[in-house]
Amino acid sequence: MNIEIISIAKKEKSIYDPLYKDLTKMISRFAKVSDTEIFTKDVTKAHTISPDASQRAYTKVLEPHIGSGFSVTLHPDGKLIDSFEFSKLLNDKMSVKFFIGGAYGFEDEFLKKSDAVISLGKITMSHKIAKAVLLEQIYRGFSILSNHPYHK
Repeated sequence: MNIEIISIAKKEKSIYDPLYKDLTKMISRFAKVSDTEIFTKDVTKAHTISPDASQRAYTKVLEPHIGSGFSVTLHPDGKLIDSFEFSKLLNDKMSVKFFIGGAYGFEDEFLKKSDAVISLGKITMSHKIAKAVLLEQIYRGFSILSNHPYHK
């Protein structure tokens, strides 16, 4: 199985990198994980214009990635689900793509193209923290599906 995390983020070193690496290694017994961070000149320029311009820029750079596989977009207004429901997003899929938006979220049109729109919770967190939570939930989801004791 392939898991791809695609986010609007600047490619930079982070104190979270060792955590991402550990979680990715844990997931590797179930799936291959790739992480794509995108922050183009158009996104940078759009941030100086308006939130709507930013959302349009996010859609423009993310839309080419939404085509194949099951797509899950993280959004504050998405469905709140528990870890067992999250595991069902992974079950019987060959490929799952997770999308993490930029500071201004997503256009409704992008959300409509997603197979699922979920929220990691009501609290606001940085994209770096959201990615760590997402990776942990992916591992927990696979643990649930394989009856591994990690999720208990």
